[in-house]
Amino acid sequence: MSVRRRLVDEPSDLRAAWEERAADTIAWFRTADHDSYWRYHRDQFLELLPPPGRRTLDIGCGEGRLSRDLKARGHKVVALDGSPTLVGAALEADPTIETVVGDAAHLPWPDGYADLAIAFMSLQDVADAASAIREAARVLEPGGRFCLAIVHPFASAGQFDSDQPDSPFVVRGTYLGRFRFADEVEREGLTMTFESEHRPIGWYFDALTAAGLLVEKLRETDIPDASVTLPRSARWQRLPLFLHVRALRP
Repeated sequence: MSVRRRLVDEPSDLRAAWEERAADTIAWFRTADHDSYWRYHRDQFLELLPPPGRRTLDIGCGEGRLSRDLKARGHKVVALDGSPTLVGAALEADPTIETVVGDAAHLPWPDGYADLAIAFMSLQDVADAASAIREAARVLEPGGRFCLAIVHPFASAGQFDSDQPDSPFVVRGTYLGRFRFADEVEREGLTMTFESEHRPIGWYFDALTAAGLLVEKLRETDIPDASVTLPRSARWQRLPLFLHVRALRP
């Protein structure tokens, strides 16, 4: 696998960017072992979630992989994504899951609509993530929970110098600031561009508290031993790759 990062000096509309790359996204996410979701990330994240309750919202559902896994585990899922093509793919894969096109920063659901809201690997791809977090809090009933997964901000701030397991990780720009970047990834004939915005951990916690949410659990995840298939993957056993957070609406 090769990864090439470029900074995006003139940021595009993130929703439009993901719609433009929807076909690549579907192919990447549905090819075994291409995405960390299937190898280990799904199980790491699902451990964070409370048991199924009245209604679970999957905000930024993409082509629906997490929605389908949540349904299989007993959740009553309602899902949303900003890409019409990805929503179409999710509905094709399982038309029994209510899935709609919408904006995470302006959710179409009423106050207190659900007891669990999830943003799995989507907030870094939402331009107005602060509004998305406020909206997630709004649609939760009191006592409901918001669970999120993002690329760990330390991981998005820099890069390894080489593919060697002991390669130094270098932040050449800023960790504390915000910037848009695109990682162009190639693996076994498939290519994918992940365009996102880096924000430090403090930014996310400020947004969660401003929305009236109380953080009750945080995990910094790495690659488990059993999932290291290439020497360069072992680099991510030294540093956190993803950040998981569970927050409560009092």
